[in-house]
This record gives sequence, structure tokens and C-alpha cells, in this order.
Amino acid sequence: MAGPQRNTETPTGTATLAVPTPDCGLCPRLADFRRQNRLAFPAYHNGPVPAFGTLAGRLLIVGLAPGLHGANQTGRPFTGDYAGDLLYDTLIRFGFARGSYGRRPDDGMDLLDTRLTNAARCVPPENKPTPAEIATCRPFLAQEIAAMPNLRAIVALGTVSHASTLTALGRRPAHFAFGHGARHDVRDNLRLFDSYHCSRYNTNTGRLTTEMFQAVFAAVREHIDRTG
Repeated sequence: MAGPQRNTETPTGTATLAVPTPDCGLCPRLADFRRQNRLAFPAYHNGPVPAFGTLAGRLLIVGLAPGLHGANQTGRPFTGDYAGDLLYDTLIRFGFARGSYGRRPDDGMDLLDTRLTNAARCVPPENKPTPAEIATCRPFLAQEIAAMPNLRAIVALGTVSHASTLTALGRRPAHFAFGHGARHDVRDNLRLFDSYHCSRYNTNTGRLTTEMFQAVFAAVREHIDRTG
């Protein structure tokens, strides 16, 4: 069974970062779904989607999992579907990215002081990773956080990402209630910001508006600028 491999990105000069291998078999259901997708969509990335952005950043954004025709296709988080339209536009607006989002990994987008990742690195059937799959992938998230020495803010997109991020930080999710726009001081100089996920479903149903989403990142911008 395939397991983690080492990534040589070392912002502190000493730490290394474990990431899933392209054929990671830690979650059998997801590995089987990946094999099916490689037959159905041979031009897609069809593997664990690596994080995007610098480990030296002060902001980490944690989504749920790659979309089948989004990040699973392109190999870059939040790239290829509507969630990326709203997210990247918002990041540009508040100075966390520059360029023009084109729903493809070669669109020239650059993240500024920011890194994107997911609670689950592989696309799940029906966009729903199981609790066991989230827990299996959590060590990668925990190492991601630990490898960011300048981290000041984390944005959790949705309740699953909220809970997994807190657990990765050694905190009990029951002590930090999820709510859109909620803010939690989870350790010295690190604040967790909650947002509904920027999915098309949430925006189409009115659960999340562009203004609501932008308000979260306005608060993040103010926090990062104030804390340095």
C-alpha cells in the first residue's frame, strides 16, 4: 500500500513535509475511485492534490476535498470549478493573490502570503469524504500547519474543515463552535476564521453570498495586518 513521500520544501531550513504519493492507498475507497476516474477521465490529474502557495505565508485556507471536475482535473486546489471563481476573486481583492484566475493551473495566478490545501487530498465519491478518510488525511494537514512558521490565520471552509483543522492543532472541536464569520483564538498569534464553503450549492441557495464571503477575508486581512 502506498503511503507518504517527502517534499523538500523547507522554509525553516530544517523541516520537511510529508505529502501523499500519487498512488496513495491509505484510503481504499478513494484509491478505488481514483482508479475509476483514471479510466473515465485519463487527461485529469486524478491523484492527491498538493497544496498551492508558500509555506512561508501567514494565511492558510483549508477546504474540504478536490472536486471531481475541479482540482481533481487540474491538480491545483480550487481550480476548475465555481468555488475557485469566488475564492480567487476574493483573494485578489484583499491582496492575498495576484493575476487572473482562468480555471487552469497555468493561468499565471500567484498567491501572496497564502497557502491553499484541503482536509482530504483526494476526490471522494459524491464530494463526501467519510470521517475515517478525513482522519487518515489529517496528519498531512497537521504537518502543513506545523511547517508554516509565520502562520497567523487559518480560514476553514465548512464544518468538516473546521473540525479537522482544530483536531490537527490539538484542540477539541466541541470547544469551538462553527459559525460563518466566527473567529477562534486557537493558540498564541494564531486565529481560526470560519466560513461557509464557497461552493456553487451554497451560493445558489443563498446560504453564502459574495458579500458574506468577502467579509470573512476582510477580517482576515485586518488581523494579519495588525498582528504582523
